[in-house]
Amino acid sequence: MTTEKDFSPLTPNIVRALNDKLYEKRKVAALEIEKLVREFVAQNNSAQIRHVIQILATEFALSQHPHSRKGGLIGLAACSIALGKDSGLYLKELIDPVLNCFNDSDSRLRYYACEALYNIVKVARGAVLPHFNVLFDGLSKLAADPDPNVKSGSELLDRLLKDIVTESNKFDLVAFVPLLRERIYSNNQYARQFIISWIHVLESVPDINLLDYLPEFLDGLFQILGDSSKEIRRMCEVVLGEFLKEIKKNPSSVKFAEMANILVIHSYDLIQLTSMTWMREFIQLAGRVVLPYSSGILTAVLPCLSYDDRKKSTKEAASACNHSLMKLVTPEDDEDDEESQTKSSPPSDGTPSKKEGDLNGKISTRSLICSVLCSSDRSAVTLDLDGIVQVLDRHLHDSSTGMMTRIAVLKWLYHLYIKTPRKMFKHTDSLFPMLLKTLSDESDEVILKDLEVLAEIASSPAGQTDASGSCDNSDSKTELHIPLLCPPLVTDLSPSTPSMNSYFYKFMINLLKRFSLERKLLEMRGAFIIRQLCLLLHAENIFHSMADILLKEEDLKFASTMVQTLNTILLTSAELFQLRNQLKDLRTQESCALFCCLYRSWCHNPVATVSLCFLTQNYRHAYDLIQKFGDLEVTVDFLMEVDKLVQLIESPIFTYLRLQLLDVEHNPYLIKALYGLLMLLPQSQAFQLLSHRLSCVPNPELMRTVEDPKAPVKDKRLAQPHIDYSELLQHFDRVQSKHLEVRHQRAGRSEHPDRKL
Repeated sequence: MTTEKDFSPLTPNIVRALNDKLYEKRKVAALEIEKLVREFVAQNNSAQIRHVIQILATEFALSQHPHSRKGGLIGLAACSIALGKDSGLYLKELIDPVLNCFNDSDSRLRYYACEALYNIVKVARGAVLPHFNVLFDGLSKLAADPDPNVKSGSELLDRLLKDIVTESNKFDLVAFVPLLRERIYSNNQYARQFIISWIHVLESVPDINLLDYLPEFLDGLFQILGDSSKEIRRMCEVVLGEFLKEIKKNPSSVKFAEMANILVIHSYDLIQLTSMTWMREFIQLAGRVVLPYSSGILTAVLPCLSYDDRKKSTKEAASACNHSLMKLVTPEDDEDDEESQTKSSPPSDGTPSKKEGDLNGKISTRSLICSVLCSSDRSAVTLDLDGIVQVLDRHLHDSSTGMMTRIAVLKWLYHLYIKTPRKMFKHTDSLFPMLLKTLSDESDEVILKDLEVLAEIASSPAGQTDASGSCDNSDSKTELHIPLLCPPLVTDLSPSTPSMNSYFYKFMINLLKRFSLERKLLEMRGAFIIRQLCLLLHAENIFHSMADILLKEEDLKFASTMVQTLNTILLTSAELFQLRNQLKDLRTQESCALFCCLYRSWCHNPVATVSLCFLTQNYRHAYDLIQKFGDLEVTVDFLMEVDKLVQLIESPIFTYLRLQLLDVEHNPYLIKALYGLLMLLPQSQAFQLLSHRLSCVPNPELMRTVEDPKAPVKDKRLAQPHIDYSELLQHFDRVQSKHLEVRHQRAGRSEHPDRKL
């Protein structure tokens, strides 16, 4: 830089002026350079033009001296102005040294670099587009510049570049997307604002189809949506809203499958509503394309269903997602892969399939979407059933799961057992314990949905066992040892009784076991659970199976309590109306078999046994049982049960019994049985109630009977050929002997034996 020869064709005056610290002198030098370059342009002397640019770049713009660098920048801008439309031929040489100054530590120099590049771009216009990536990269750095003047200069340059891109149809989007994908992960707020503004501009240009590349940077957009700046979030929401509108207009060109997991990942607080809104639209537009991602979607959606009104919009969007996703599961998803392929295979007529490239299941995203949206090729997508069940099971196990989420989980399980029973029964053994545990939930609605799932498991034909005892389509075996004291449970008890599968009896065993371990559950929810099961399944099956199981129960106290609960349900619940009518007459062999089965277990509770006899109009047998009460240990609890029975006799359930008191001649044992109860009671309110009822019996003289063995049988129940009442009485004695023995053993171990009356 000491001799004129080194900078030829630049004159020594130009060189001195470019190195001057005063801006005015550098500007004069720039005007001289502009004049010089114009002469070279007129002479078409490109070699000298390149030489001038090279000198300005290497000896000035890249110099170690700050004033020289400033002179080089203004000189390069002057070259560009002089070149005019021909500047496009020299853009790389002009732009690179200017961009290098963007990294200078001197803020004034960075500002001059912005100014120089602005002039270069303004002259070149569309010719700069091949260099767009380096320009964008440089501008993205200046967008976060701490100096306000530099930032202002970069914004002017940014607006100019946006205008050029908007009016041009030669923008290379393919080359730009990798840079966008890299820069979009910047944590600087100004850089994020810069990137969002560019995406918004590009998305608005008709000739630029940014939607095709949305999967490349959607993840970054959602990260920016979580920014702490309200303004940045608003800008990002606008951009995402525009993309969503475009997706709705052109769903066939959208790569739903590539973006589904991105939405699942970004389902946390700040951006949850937007994520759920996108998910909802994806599921509705893409249909079964999203099924392979259903487990991830459910992971994101299910917790939102328990939100309160503070997040009402997010909850509603999540609910719509959940509902739409559930509708995508159909019975076709229960078919094996081989069956699905057979159904979807075209006829073998020698014509090549239009999906030959997809024979190995390697279907491109675009063809997959088209197959669903256009040709409804349902077999192209496989339901991720294992993943879904794993997510549902995890939410059931999580004690922090909200009530509405638990309800949604159970609705999903019920839906899957309805639509895909064969495949679902492979998961039944792993789900079963948690479904039983859910019966202890605090919410009645959760218990109702849980019972619906358990009832479907217990009654589904897919759960039937073969001769070896293994469930269809299940690798596990469920061995059920059914007592033979009563007719088998898996066969029809009557023409109206549906048969149950092998899980039904397993369910009953585990339900009673749970009641035994959780007495509070039995006390608080036992009646509710059993009544609902009687609605969902057949009441006769429920009572028949529980009677069988209780007959084998070793915990006699629990057996007595459980029988008392079942008896109360039988006598008072509207759901048991049909079963009560069936037992009331005992006209068929099936009804008699049911009575005998119930009776044997009801013997665990003497008062319940008497009430069963009253229900079935076995009045003489009831009288015989009451006669045996004198040999029993009469406790306060026992008398309380008698008290409750008296109250039941006055209820609508026993209206027929009270009316039969008018026919004293044909119902002498009914009156005797009632008097027997009266004699058991102390002088209490129940005593007064029953005494008053018996005082209303007309003509008490008719109550007297003559013990004549040749007299005709008056009690119609004695004529019933299907019941051996003497054997039933013997069974009652045996059961009560066991209870007495257990009570004596317990009394011997306890310091506070049961109080006797």
